[in-house]
Amino acid sequence: MRAAVEAKDEDEYHDEYHDDVFPSIAAPRDGSRWQAPADLEEHLYELCEADDAYTYLRAVAVEGLYRPVPRADKGPEAATGPLLTLELPDGRKVAQVYTAGLLPRPHPAVVYEYVTLGALTEGCPDDVDFLVINAATPCEQYYLTTDDEREVWADLHRRHHRPDARADRIETRRTGAPGPGPLLHGLACGAHLCFANGDAWNTLDWHGAGHHNEVGRLAESWGVHNREGWLAMQEGLLAREVSPWYWDFVLGARTELIARQGPRVDPEQWRDGIDSALRARALESGGPGTPHLPGEDPELDDFVMALRALAGKVLRYEARFRADELLPPDGLVGTVAAWDIGRASKMARWGRGARYATHTELRAAVERASAAARSAYASWPEFSAGYVLGRCLHFDEEGFGPWYTDVLHAHRVLTTDPDSPWLTVPFRDA
Repeated sequence: MRAAVEAKDEDEYHDEYHDDVFPSIAAPRDGSRWQAPADLEEHLYELCEADDAYTYLRAVAVEGLYRPVPRADKGPEAATGPLLTLELPDGRKVAQVYTAGLLPRPHPAVVYEYVTLGALTEGCPDDVDFLVINAATPCEQYYLTTDDEREVWADLHRRHHRPDARADRIETRRTGAPGPGPLLHGLACGAHLCFANGDAWNTLDWHGAGHHNEVGRLAESWGVHNREGWLAMQEGLLAREVSPWYWDFVLGARTELIARQGPRVDPEQWRDGIDSALRARALESGGPGTPHLPGEDPELDDFVMALRALAGKVLRYEARFRADELLPPDGLVGTVAAWDIGRASKMARWGRGARYATHTELRAAVERASAAARSAYASWPEFSAGYVLGRCLHFDEEGFGPWYTDVLHAHRVLTTDPDSPWLTVPFRDA
């Protein structure tokens, strides 16, 4: 037993402390074409072959770059601090930056920060002679750092960079992704969020929007400020305890009626079922003598009325979903579990990007998300409908504005685009 534990610890150690601190990818020795990890790197590879350095710069101006920062130097100002440089044998200095698809596995000693080509205009130190993009890879490109060259960088940034340019797209890694199985399936559970952010959905080598931005995202949007906070939030999402419990309580009351009497459920009968189930729950949790009948507990009466109203809200959303073909003509949403599960899949990656999670913890959380999704749903469209309803209940308040229309657009792309994980990863094993 002790030997097995020690072997496991050693495996986890090597998952973290590996040799891939910086990208290092050799071109194929047999002269065959290099398989780039993603579309951007494929495009840059072609531009290198064509010796088109200007168009190469324009492409990275749109997407942005990542620069390595020693972890020991991390502080509040590190995201905008000096670039990491190396000295050539002749004494000249080179600063190195990379595109997203070529970033290596996260390493404890180094993090990668997102930087725009415009920011490099001022951020590249004056004593640096060259900027190298994607060093030691088949799409490596060197640029001088003269004032004239920096003016070109600034101009390309002004004309081509948009903060939301990467949003609303399917980004798939062609190399380095997990093979078929629970891990890949669990990554696909986060497809809605990956699409919205333009993130690669199928990579475990997660740097996201850069270390500083990943830390900020978790702090600002989730109230997560450290490893302990991440562990608690990750567990809460996987246990489906972050969203209000009563959403699925309301849906479950209808599911019970359907099981007893078939798919056609009268809305008022559903509301009455919610009423009686909630009062029975109050009695069970409070013990004998607990007020539970109408008029005995005004606070409980108000909660019952709120859940009866929630049933009406669900019915109106489902009607809109059917009109928009997000649900089939007779479709219903049985559970909003996907709202927590989908976010759990992405939370695992955000935790890794912020360095709150280890590689082993990332894998375990993603596989648990896969198992939870398969226990709650039968297909990707069904999973997506549950996710959309959860998002709408959380944010939309029946406004049917961007909180709904944006995710409806994502649903349509994810269920039709040939490159979508939902068309390439079976929801259930064959």
